Amino acid sequence: MTAAARRLLGPALMTAGMLVVLLGLGTWQVHRLFWKEALLAEIDHAEAAEPIPLPQEASPSKLSPFMKVSAPGTFLADETALYGADVRTIASGPEMGARMIVAMRQTNGDVILVDRGWVPLSRPVPIDQPIGAVTVSGYVRLGDARHWFSANDDPAARRFFTLDPKTIADAVGQPNARPFILVALASVPGAVEQWPEPARHLPRPPN
Repeated sequence: MTAAARRLLGPALMTAGMLVVLLGLGTWQVHRLFWKEALLAEIDHAEAAEPIPLPQEASPSKLSPFMKVSAPGTFLADETALYGADVRTIASGPEMGARMIVAMRQTNGDVILVDRGWVPLSRPVPIDQPIGAVTVSGYVRLGDARHWFSANDDPAARRFFTLDPKTIADAVGQPNARPFILVALASVPGAVEQWPEPARHLPRPPN
């Protein structure tokens, strides 16, 4: 091998290696695109379909957040907590608010925590508090892990910034509640101003 060939060998090998990596990344991106398009189609189908009954025996890990479920029961109005903090613009202007989480006793006796939706902390209009039997349609959300920058929870005041179903359940007096949150979905799409304001759609996977 000549000296000139030896000098070119290194750059040639590096170029070939980079080409293999780029081809691999391109293939992965195409596969991921097909996967995401299929998942979005599945979510759109689930949103358009009737909800399925919330499984009674399934563990939280078996409950997909990308499907719509329903659960009948009665809200325990005094067993309520607030989670998170975000500003939304309502008729009266920008308002700080949080998500309202209420314990609900299902018709089979189990207790679940329901995220009924966003409420303004200033309460410009009354909160809707259904009395008697209701059926909640929504999706299952598992808990979040606390991190270094998480604000401190105040269990005594039932004010939370980390979505930990067990901690919230203990604070509202239901330590045996199932270990997830049922996020309520709006029954009628649109921008109707009501409190709580439920989620409008099933969650989508991030890009």
